[in-house]
Amino acid sequence: MSRSHYQTSYAEGRALLRTREQRLLYGALAAALVVAPFAIPTFYVGEASFIFIMCIASLGLMTLTGFTGQVSLGQAAFLGIGAYTHAQLLTLGLPLPLSLLAAAFTAGLAGLAVGLPAIRVSGLHLAVVTLAFAIVTEHVAGRWKSVTGGHSGLAVPDPVLFGFSLGGPLPFYFLCLAMLALVLWLLLNLMRSATGRAFVGVRDSEAAAQGLGIHVARTKVLAFVISAAVSGLAGALLAHQTQFITPESFGLALSLQLVLMVFIGGMGSLRGAIFGALLIGMLPSLISLAKPLLPSRIGSQFGLELFVYGAVLVFFVLLEPRGINGRWVRIRGALDEFPLRRRGGFRRQKAYMRSERG
Repeated sequence: MSRSHYQTSYAEGRALLRTREQRLLYGALAAALVVAPFAIPTFYVGEASFIFIMCIASLGLMTLTGFTGQVSLGQAAFLGIGAYTHAQLLTLGLPLPLSLLAAAFTAGLAGLAVGLPAIRVSGLHLAVVTLAFAIVTEHVAGRWKSVTGGHSGLAVPDPVLFGFSLGGPLPFYFLCLAMLALVLWLLLNLMRSATGRAFVGVRDSEAAAQGLGIHVARTKVLAFVISAAVSGLAGALLAHQTQFITPESFGLALSLQLVLMVFIGGMGSLRGAIFGALLIGMLPSLISLAKPLLPSRIGSQFGLELFVYGAVLVFFVLLEPRGINGRWVRIRGALDEFPLRRRGGFRRQKAYMRSERG
């Protein structure tokens, strides 16, 4: 018998968790995440905190690229702005919650400054504009020694909340988990609102969105601001994770990692952003564990990580262009319809990109 769920009321359609199974599964996941740091080694607790931070940064880029179709190759610059703002404000004695909000606000202002001129271009030109912004930001951070410490770096104070230090692996784990849950909840509600539907409308067709009364330019700029603010919050947490920040920490490599997370996870899905961050965030550790098992001529090669990143990207481009989330949706649909599933009912539909229309 099919296990597909059919809505019977409008309130049910607006609920975040629509079925009892979903509530049980996500409740079990939350419980597992709370218990996990007490059952795993300290090293993996730190790795999990880093993955949570990357999930937040990936959600920020997904808001811009996945939901409004604006490509950004300079997202790491917003993380850097948030990190330096947060470190300076903590040094001046500002409380942790206010400092995190200020980091997100400052990065959001930077997103506004970039978004206003950037809405005049799109596609490759927009990617070049954001890349140029990231390069300029990195150079400014390297030369503004009185604020950023230049290339010598800047030490980050431990996070303190109500007199309790959150600098240890366990407290910082729960801080990152709480921030991830908060950001995810806010973005889920945003995407279900009129603003989120406007984002998707602008992504699918600007002309149709304009015809429906959506202010396209304002929507694009708002997406830049929200994306930058979320990235700034991730940068503030990343500053605590590394405890010492330099301009090189927020270079092009980090921006490309975030783009990989969004593309591999599945464009246009917050769950896909989480999936992509999990995969890309865990790859370095998995490669380190696999190196001793490989032949010495392969394991000792310089650039093995880049080769693996490229292989993963090629795999998803050729075999699963909808990303991990797309594959998850197909598997879940097949399980829901079992044993009534028909092969012809699950064919991959042609998805037209903006460049293919017209």
